[in-house]
Formats: sequence, structure tokens, C-alpha cells
Amino acid sequence: MKNFTKLLLGSLVLFSLSGCTAGDMITSYTSTSDQSETTLQNTSGTPKQRVYMDEIKGTLKDFTGATLTMESQEQTYVFNLSEATLECEDGMITGDEISVIYEGQLSNKDTSTVKALKVVDDFHKKNQLEVRKAYGEVQSLTPNTITIKNKKGKTATYPITGTEQYYQNGIRTGVWVYIHFKGKFTSSQDTQSSSLNASHLKVLSISDIDPLTLPDPTPTPDPAQVPADDSAKEQQIHAEIQNISLNTLTVLPSGSDSTINVDLSQTPSYFKGGTAPGSYVTITYTGQFQGNSLDGVTVTAVTGDDPDSLGSREITSSVSGTIIGHTANTVTLQTGDGATITCFTEGAKDTSTSNMESGAGICITFDPTKSKNSNIYTSIKIQDA
Repeated sequence: MKNFTKLLLGSLVLFSLSGCTAGDMITSYTSTSDQSETTLQNTSGTPKQRVYMDEIKGTLKDFTGATLTMESQEQTYVFNLSEATLECEDGMITGDEISVIYEGQLSNKDTSTVKALKVVDDFHKKNQLEVRKAYGEVQSLTPNTITIKNKKGKTATYPITGTEQYYQNGIRTGVWVYIHFKGKFTSSQDTQSSSLNASHLKVLSISDIDPLTLPDPTPTPDPAQVPADDSAKEQQIHAEIQNISLNTLTVLPSGSDSTINVDLSQTPSYFKGGTAPGSYVTITYTGQFQGNSLDGVTVTAVTGDDPDSLGSREITSSVSGTIIGHTANTVTLQTGDGATITCFTEGAKDTSTSNMESGAGICITFDPTKSKNSNIYTSIKIQDA
């Protein structure tokens, strides 16, 4: 017995000196490209079945709700992700280096023989996604997209759900803006195309000045210098965003049942959490506001509420659309304004009747503070549209 104890202690010392840890073993398993074989056993210890697990590393080329296209060693692979979880830190951004962990044995490029389990960041990622910058002339603006034309005449429609935006000199057709983003444009076989596919980039900020720098807050005026006439004083309206279409922001003032349109073409505007319907803005103005019209009112600034200062129960930013696919932990929508938006479903309160089936219409309340660097949004609530 003593000899056995000495032998056991000696073995443990050798294992410790080798530097191996449980984390090393897990890392070795998840990062190796060699095929791993796992034997599942029943309670009696008799082998029940063999499950082969492996991973493939490559570059994300496209993602459409439940289908992933990636390139690995100059070969293109298309995976069904309907039962997989998406776990990449930056979301599903074209040009990112990823790994697909799957069950089964991959035969050449035929992915029908395997089951994708998860998509993760490549453990040995050589190239981190860099922040890039585009500069172009505004063609259109909606809650979820902005379209610009660059100096070479190519247009691109960028997804901007929940994106920080600052227009120092207002927003309108023809204004030139800077867009900071991560990712690469989806490649096209048509080299003569006049448009670029920006659908799976992550836009970080948009502004007509670069870098995006907000002015210092206006100091509180001396009471002795405040005009006695209320119409000359700056006043404010708190309102819920209904929509934005280029320079026209449609809002519902608090306590009102009538929407009003705010012209942003010459108005300084800042939206820290984007212009999602359901979120709120403060409209600063002079003049006499009648409750249902801005006639006779001069709007001097529009400022979106700061989502970083709100609790999750106070966040009301939303995105609506038609389901085009889902994975084990996400759902992807096609919005009415042409964006493809993917949202996490885990932890969200789901009262919808969609069962996440393609073609169903849903509305998702999301938290923009948790998607500042990722193009997958964190859902708070899911309901029928």
C-alpha cells in the first residue's frame, strides 16, 4: 500500500511539473484542428456510440440568419447553423476570422454530413478587426440604415441600428459624413458594380465631423439675463421617436396623441443610442409650442436620451421585421427599411406567437449599450409586431 501511495504521489508531481492544467487541456481541445473522438457511455460503462467532433477555421464571408458561408484554405464552406450557438465577440462580421465547431466527419466541402454546434472566434486569430473609415455623401437615412455615395461614385447601405450619430450642421441629402466601422465589404462577382455590400459590417459611429466631438454643455444663463418673454426662452419637449426619414424625424410628444415632424436639415442633432423607434429625444426650442404643431417654433437642438444612464427596464429602443432565420441563441430579421438585424434571444421575455418561424413578424426591444462593438443585439423583450 505504501509503495502504491508513493507511486501515486510521484505521478502527481510529474503532472504538475509538466505545466498542464485543466484550462490547457480545454484550450488544446477547442483550438486543435485534429479530429477528436468522444465515446459516449451508458451507466453500465458499455460504449454506446461514438461522436466525432472537430473544428474548421476560416474567414466569415456571409451570414443569412441560419446559413453561414466561410472560406478556409481557398475553399468555400456553407454551414447550417439552425442548431448552433453564435459566440463571436464582435458578432457575425464579414472578414472576421472564426471557427466552426461541429459534430460528425466533414467530407471535402460537403457540410451536410456534419452538425454545427457553435461559431466562435478563431483561438489563434492572426488579424484583429480594425476600425475603418468611410466618407461619403448622404443619399438616405432610416432608423436602421444609412446610404452614402463615396468619391468614386460607389454607394453602400450600412446597418446603423443603435449606432451613435452626431450631425453638427444638421442632416439632409448631400451632406458628407464619416462612418467608422469594423469588417470588410462582402465580395461581389460583379467587379463593375456601382454598389458595395455593407450589410454585415458593424458601424460604430456616424458624424459630419471627424473625430466625433460634442460641444461643451451650454452654461446656465444668469437669471438677470433671461428674457422676460417666454417665447424667447429656450424650452424643451420630451418625445418618443416614431420614425426617421432623412431629415424628417417623426416623434410623439409625451402626453400627446398627435405626432409631429421635426426638420433636422439645419438642426444640430445627437443620438447616442441611435434613432430606434420607441427611444426618446429631447427637443430644445424657442417660441410657443401648441402641442400638435411646430408652427411658430424654432428648434435649436435635438438630443437622444443616453441609454448608458438608463436601467434595462427603462430602455425602449425597438426593431421590427420579418424573421428570415434563427440559430440556437439568435433570430435574424429583415426590416422594412432594408436592414438585416440579428438579435440574441437568450434571457429575453418572449411573448410572441412566432415560434421563431421564418416569415413571422416580430418586434424586439433591444439594449443598445450591449451592442456597441457587436452586430448582434441583446434582446430585452420579444413580441408580435
